[in-house]
Amino acid sequence: MAATMMRKKSASEIGSKSPLVRSFYRNMSLGTYCTLVLLLASSSRCRGDDSHEMEEFLKREHSLIKPYQGVGSSSSSHWELMGDAMITTDHVRLTPDMQSKQGAVWSRIPCHLRDWELQVHFKIHGQGKKNLNGDGLAVWYTKERMQTGPVFGNKDKFVGLGVFVDTYPNEEKHLERIFPYVLAMVGNGSLSYDHERDGRHTELGGCTAVVRNLNHETFIFIRYVRRRLTVMIDVDGQHEWRDCLDIPGVRLPQGYYFGASAVTGDLSDNHDLISMKLYQLTVIRSKEEEEEKEEEITIPSVDNLELLKEDPSEGRMSGIAIFFTVLFSLLGCIFLVVIGLAIYSHWNENSRKRFY
Repeated sequence: MAATMMRKKSASEIGSKSPLVRSFYRNMSLGTYCTLVLLLASSSRCRGDDSHEMEEFLKREHSLIKPYQGVGSSSSSHWELMGDAMITTDHVRLTPDMQSKQGAVWSRIPCHLRDWELQVHFKIHGQGKKNLNGDGLAVWYTKERMQTGPVFGNKDKFVGLGVFVDTYPNEEKHLERIFPYVLAMVGNGSLSYDHERDGRHTELGGCTAVVRNLNHETFIFIRYVRRRLTVMIDVDGQHEWRDCLDIPGVRLPQGYYFGASAVTGDLSDNHDLISMKLYQLTVIRSKEEEEEKEEEITIPSVDNLELLKEDPSEGRMSGIAIFFTVLFSLLGCIFLVVIGLAIYSHWNENSRKRFY
C-alpha cells in the first residue's frame, strides 16, 4: 500500500514546539499574535460542514498524479486506461478533438473511506466555437468500472455518483441554463440519464461553469462527509472555490471505484485530465456520534428527494405533441361542423319538398 501523507493540520495543532518558535511568540505583541491567529483560522479549510474539525490525508493509491507512473495495463498499476484515452507528459487525454471518440481512466483499487474529498484538475479545449463543441467530461464514484456507454463515455443506469461537466445543450428551449454546466447525479441502477433533457429530471443540482479554452487552470472539488455531498468549482482563475451544490442526506456505499470519462460525437473537444487527488477526511466526531451504530449502505440513495420517481416527461406532452393535438382537435371540430351543416342543409331541403 502506498504511503499516506497528511495534507493539513487543524488550527488547534499549530503550536510552538521549538525554542525558536516559543521565543518568537513571547516577543510578539498581543495584537500581532491575535492577527496571526485570525489569519490562520480564516485560511484553514480544516472544519467540516457541521463545524467538525477535520484532518486531510492524501491517499496516493487513489490519486492520479504526474508523472502518471501508476497508470497502465499491468496488474500492479493503480489506474487503467480505456478506449481512446492516452497519456502524455502533462495530462491524461480522455478524448482528442475529433468526432466520435470516447475514453476513460479508472482506478483499480476500490475506495473504502468513510469520508473523503476529491480534487480534479482538468482542461477542456478545442477548435469548435461556442455551442459547436462537445460533449463533456464526467467524474465517477461507482460500483462498476471500465464500462462503455452513452453517459459521457460510461454506462447508463450506473450505480453510484456521477459529476458531469456538460458542454453542449441538447434541450435548447431552456434558455435560463448557460452551458457549460456542472451537475451531479446519484444512480441506483434503475435511473437513466436523459441526454435529450440534459439530465434535468435526475440531477441533484448544478451550476454554470465556463471552462472551455481558458488560459488558467480549472478545478472541481467533490466532498463527501457525514453523508453530505458538496461540489465546488474553481474556474475563474481567482484561486477561490465557488459553491455549486450542497446536498445533505446522500448515502454512498463504500468500496466503489473512482474514474473519469469523456465522449465526443458530431462535435468534439480535447478533454484532458491533469490530476485527481483523493484525500481521506478524518472527522472529529463527538463521543455520542462515534457510539451511534453506522448502518450499512448497500444502494446509493438521497434522503428527501424523489429520485426514484418516473421521468416527469412521461405522461406530459412535449410542445410538438401539444401543437399537433390542438391542430387535430381543431380540424376535428371543423370536420364535425361541416358534417353538421351538411346534414342540416339536407334535412332542411327535404322538409321544404314535403311542405310543397
